[in-house]
Amino acid sequence: MHVIHMGHDVFKANDKIAEKNRKVLNKHGVFSVNVMGAIGSGKTTLIEEAIKHLKDRYRIAVIAGDVIAEMDASRFRKLGVPTIPVNTGKECHLDAKLVEKALGEIDLDNTDLLIIENVGNLICPVDFKLGEHLRVVIVSVTEGDDIILKHPVIFKTSELAVINKVDIADAVDVDAEKMKEDILSLNPDVPVILTSKHDWESLETWISFIELGLKKSTEQF
Repeated sequence: MHVIHMGHDVFKANDKIAEKNRKVLNKHGVFSVNVMGAIGSGKTTLIEEAIKHLKDRYRIAVIAGDVIAEMDASRFRKLGVPTIPVNTGKECHLDAKLVEKALGEIDLDNTDLLIIENVGNLICPVDFKLGEHLRVVIVSVTEGDDIILKHPVIFKTSELAVINKVDIADAVDVDAEKMKEDILSLNPDVPVILTSKHDWESLETWISFIELGLKKSTEQF
C-alpha cells in the first residue's frame, strides 16, 4: 500500500478560510445561509420563495454553486438580486476558497442576507464549512424515505432540516413523518420542517426561520 503525504490538512486549511469568511460577513453585518441538498430536492425553488418574500425588507445576494451550468443563477437574477455563479468544474461541493472569491464580487455593505446554494449533493458538502451562519439541508420525498439513513452525516451536522414536496408523498409511496423521525433519531435537536411549494403555510415556516436568523444576527453583529 502506498501512502501519499499531502503536507497539510485540506480540511483544516478550508476551515481557516471559512473562519475568515465568517469574520468578513460579521464585519459587514451579513447573515449567511448554506443551503445543501441533492439535485431535484427543490433547493432553488425554496430559495426563490424566500427571496420573493424577503427582498422588500432585506437586501439579498446569492452565491449559486453548480458543477458547470448557470441555470439556477439566472433564476435568481430574474428576481432582481445580485447573484454570483460559482462553477466548481469536477468538484461536487463548494469550499471556503470559492466562497471567499465570490464574496469579493458582492457589495457586502449593501447586503443583509447572503444565500449560498451549494452543489446538488448529500455527501461532499458536509466536510467543507463556508463561513455560513446557518447550515440547511433540504431533502425531497421523491428521493425515498430511506434517503436520510443512507446519508446520516449531513443531517447530523445541519442546523435546519427541510423535507420538501410533501404534497406528493402519497403518490411516490413515501412516509414524510418517517423521514422526520429518521432525522431526529440522528440529530434530536435539529428543527425539522415539512414544505411544499403549493402550501403557503409551510413556505411561511421556511421563510420565517431565515428571518428569525436575520433578526438574531442583527442583535449580535
